[in-house]
Amino acid sequence: MQRRHVFHAATLALALSLSVGALPLARAADQVVRLGTMSGPDAQIWEVVREVAKRKGVDVKIVEFNDYAQPNAALDAGDLDANGFQHRPFLDSQVQARHYKIVSVGLTYVAPMGFYSRKVKSLGELPRGARVGIQNDPSNGNRALLLLQKEGLIKLRAGAGTGGRNATPLDVVDNPKRLKLVELDSAILPRALADLDAASINTDYAVKAGLSPTRDAIATEDLRGPYANLIAVREQDQDKPWVKPLVEAYQSQEVRDFLARQFHGAILPAF
Repeated sequence: MQRRHVFHAATLALALSLSVGALPLARAADQVVRLGTMSGPDAQIWEVVREVAKRKGVDVKIVEFNDYAQPNAALDAGDLDANGFQHRPFLDSQVQARHYKIVSVGLTYVAPMGFYSRKVKSLGELPRGARVGIQNDPSNGNRALLLLQKEGLIKLRAGAGTGGRNATPLDVVDNPKRLKLVELDSAILPRALADLDAASINTDYAVKAGLSPTRDAIATEDLRGPYANLIAVREQDQDKPWVKPLVEAYQSQEVRDFLARQFHGAILPAF
């Protein structure tokens, strides 16, 4: 009887040690995930995601940036585990130019880029020789040029801005109003608006500057374009156990409801 008691005790101790030893594997997603994003609307959304992710065992630590060039550099260097701030064309251009080993693991939202002005009510009202600000990074500058072409203000050479080839001001072959295209950093464009006749501004920077894409934009992109934002991780981490619950947390009903309540159509779910 005593021997049997000892056997049961030993068995119980072994079972407990095995279960405790297995706990880190079963709850691997409980590790801290350092996530980089842009300050402003992106960070606001990720605060909601963080609360949802916490219930899934993922502890998201949000790191805010103010420069589009920084989150991918930090991710590639290992200072972040993931980031969520960019669309596919921007990621592709960064990977190609800087040889980052970064991949997309899920879509987040789409925010149509728009043109804004304090001087005219539509792009068609721009005077001859107007100074028009566009982004100086390849993918967003391409978006601005395509929107100007869509609105009939310029014409790009055949093939420019399509098939993975970003258009630049050098690709403008027809410019009836002799618009002066001023290339500036995305973060500067809202502040430069007073000195320009119009400017292309990304939604996150527009919202931070007090502009409403639905109320103030004088022209906006088509929602059906390729510019849905995404969550990115290093290639080596794409199968880590925390990746799936992180994506699921973003693509949750709580986040969908927050986008509708907070942004009133300016930022829409891409999931």
